[in-house]
Amino acid sequence: MALTKRKKTNEMKKVRRHEDDTGSPEAQIAVLTREIDELARHLRKNRKDRDSRLGLLKKVEKRRKLVRYLQDEDPERYNEIAEELDLKKIDLEDAPDESDETEDS
Repeated sequence: MALTKRKKTNEMKKVRRHEDDTGSPEAQIAVLTREIDELARHLRKNRKDRDSRLGLLKKVEKRRKLVRYLQDEDPERYNEIAEELDLKKIDLEDAPDESDETEDS
């Protein structure tokens, strides 16, 4: 289920900033995108695998946070990554913000 080292390296090669880049948001987004795709494929065959579904949701949330960070810090690079990885582009004005959540009193 987990990506092999070779697959992770190939995904990072597409978007890395320099030769040894493994921790940049771009590299992490690329690896998470591949992992999400593989988990989604697995869940289409194994609908009752709740643990994998939970792992998928965690990975999607982590990628969403990294994408938002990248979009805030470097919108131009975000656009390049979104195009390279076929990510759905989000509009920050339309996206809900964590600070906008209201507390029930």
